[in-house]
Amino acid sequence: MIRLAAIGDIHLGTDSRGALAPCLRDIAEQADVLLLAGDLTQRGLAAEGEVVAGELADIEVPVIAVLGNHDYHSDQVDEIIAILGQAGVRVLEGTGVVLPVGELCLGVAGVKGFGGGFAGASGSDFGEPLMKAFVRYTKETSARLQSALESLDCHVRVALTHYSPVPDTLAGEQPEIFPFLGSYHLAEAADDGGAHLVVHGHAHAGTEKGRTAGGTPVRNVAWPVIRRAFALYRVGAHLQPGQGDRSSRPGEPGIRQPAQMPG
Repeated sequence: MIRLAAIGDIHLGTDSRGALAPCLRDIAEQADVLLLAGDLTQRGLAAEGEVVAGELADIEVPVIAVLGNHDYHSDQVDEIIAILGQAGVRVLEGTGVVLPVGELCLGVAGVKGFGGGFAGASGSDFGEPLMKAFVRYTKETSARLQSALESLDCHVRVALTHYSPVPDTLAGEQPEIFPFLGSYHLAEAADDGGAHLVVHGHAHAGTEKGRTAGGTPVRNVAWPVIRRAFALYRVGAHLQPGQGDRSSRPGEPGIRQPAQMPG
C-alpha cells in the first residue's frame, strides 16, 4: 500500500515563513510522498518561491509538485521551478517521475492543466483565434498528461494537476465559473493514461471527492476544502485503473490537524 499526502493552494507569501513547516514535521510517519497541487505562491514571485522552498527544506519524504495559475502570475515560473528544485522538490509539467515505495513503484505524472469546461457546457476550438487558442491549449496540456502517464513503468499511476478534470469536485463553486476551473479533457487523459487516482486543487469552494466518467477517483486537495495540513490517501497495487481508492476521513488517526495554515 502506498500512502500519498497531498495539498494544494497553500498560497505562501513573503510573510508566510514558518506557517507550513510545523504542520509537516511528522509527515514521514504517515506518508510515503507529498504531492503539491499548485498555487504554492500568492503572486508567482521568486521571493515567494524561496519561502515555499524553505518550508519544504526539511521534509523527509519525496515532494512532487505542479504549479498553478497564481504561480504563473508574475512570469517568474522558471525561477520558481529552479528554487524549488534546489530544495529537492520535483516540479512536473507534462512530465512524470517514478519512485520506489517499499516493494512497489509509484508513478506520478503532472501538468498544471487549464480551463475549458465539461460535457454539455464546454468551449470548442472554433471561431475567433483567441477562443481557438484557449481550447487548443487545454487539449495540448491534457495530451501531455496522457503521454506522461503512459510513459510511467510502475505499479500505481497518479495524475497530479492544478485544474479539475471533473465537475464533481467543483460542487460548491458557482456553476458559471466551472469552465475556468477545469476541463473534461484532463479526465479523458487520466482515464486513457491508466491513472489510478487524480489529485488537483484550484477549486477553493469545491468538494473533495469525485470520479471521472471512466471511474478514476478524483480528489480536490485545495487547502480551503480539506482544511488540514494534508489529505492522506492509500492506493494499492491490486487496484486496476478506475477501481477506486481507500481514502482517509477527516479526523482519522494519522491525519495531522494543523494548528496554523496559510490562507
